[in-house]
Amino acid sequence: MSDNHLSWLFARQRFGIHPGLERVRALLARLGDPQEAFQTVLVGGTNGKGSTAAVLASILQADGRRTGLFTSPHLTRFTERFQVNGQEVSSEIVEAALDHVRPHAEASSATFFEIVTALGALLFAQAGVDLAVMEVGLGGRLDSTNVLDPLLSVLTNVALDHTEILGHTLEAIAAEKAGILRAGRPAVTGVAAALLPPLRDTGADLWALGQEIEMRTRSLGWQGAEVALTLPKAAVGFHTPLLGAHGARNAALAAAAAVRLGVGQETIRSGAAAARWPGRLERLPWRGGSILLDGAHNPDGARALAATLRELALPPLPLIFGAAGDKDVDGVVEALRPHVLHSVLTQAALSPRAAAAADLAPLFTGLPVTLTRSPQEALNALSALGGPLALACGSLYLIGELRPLLLGEAGEERERWQ
Repeated sequence: MSDNHLSWLFARQRFGIHPGLERVRALLARLGDPQEAFQTVLVGGTNGKGSTAAVLASILQADGRRTGLFTSPHLTRFTERFQVNGQEVSSEIVEAALDHVRPHAEASSATFFEIVTALGALLFAQAGVDLAVMEVGLGGRLDSTNVLDPLLSVLTNVALDHTEILGHTLEAIAAEKAGILRAGRPAVTGVAAALLPPLRDTGADLWALGQEIEMRTRSLGWQGAEVALTLPKAAVGFHTPLLGAHGARNAALAAAAAVRLGVGQETIRSGAAAARWPGRLERLPWRGGSILLDGAHNPDGARALAATLRELALPPLPLIFGAAGDKDVDGVVEALRPHVLHSVLTQAALSPRAAAAADLAPLFTGLPVTLTRSPQEALNALSALGGPLALACGSLYLIGELRPLLLGEAGEERERWQ
């Protein structure tokens, strides 16, 4: 892909996040409103929205629908954000589309994520998708994906994150995220019962986990889980390879959404079983052992990870950890501490938001700590510790740099802010 175009796009990350829909509406209008060429499902939430979107896209693809999947951020390659029927859109096609989008984006003063959203809509229109599953970026009401007109909306959960933008209470964040729901249209949620009122107030035809959706699960350990759902006028059972109770919940929301879109039981079973979501409780081999990668970067995500480690009956593990300095790192470490044998602290080389390893060390008082300056140094230090299994988490950007090192792949060499 043209370094000129991507360098221009990535440079716009430094202008920050400016919630609002006017700029992206103007940009899409200049592009001929490509989002009107296909139907859309919006998937929002604090955690789990990416895996839920991936499972739903897999199910819809199994149903014979030409399906787009838009996710963010990417782990290793920018093109990961745009998939059609499970395949990344080629860099050549993305480059040509970005070349077309760039002058309109500049004329619209669009931000990085607004440009990426519009680029995704254009790519999906060009690919002739029937339906695009779009992961919401930040919040909901004012997120650029919310200019699309969803056939159905999914809201996975609500937890404290991005409080400086979304609000400092769960109730305020729930109200912001409820903005992706549409009156009279189907919606599915895993949000806690106490936070459902703003979702119900939208007038959406809402199915909530624990109310309209009853779920039973049977853990299969490293093989994922069997999930059984009882829904209004329907029952669905399937296997998901996603690990942990939260993985089963996310897959359940995707399956319930698929039912609402008219997908049958057998197709849900095959689509859910085929779904994969890299970098989230993903185990990869490393020098005779393996490393469990997870994108847990806020306290809610870290608690879900800790619950999965308990479910798998794992002993305390060596940990590679790095985090953005603007996150609630204390809360993340508190949840993980009982599961840490030795912490190897590092920072994502390409993320200016990353906290220095030395600044993280006081959070691990009482545990053996090794400080490193890069993901590669962290892997080398981990190898010196030995052991059959280790854990790596704290920042998706860190996981995005570790993963290609483990797989022997090349990563992108651009700063990552969003």
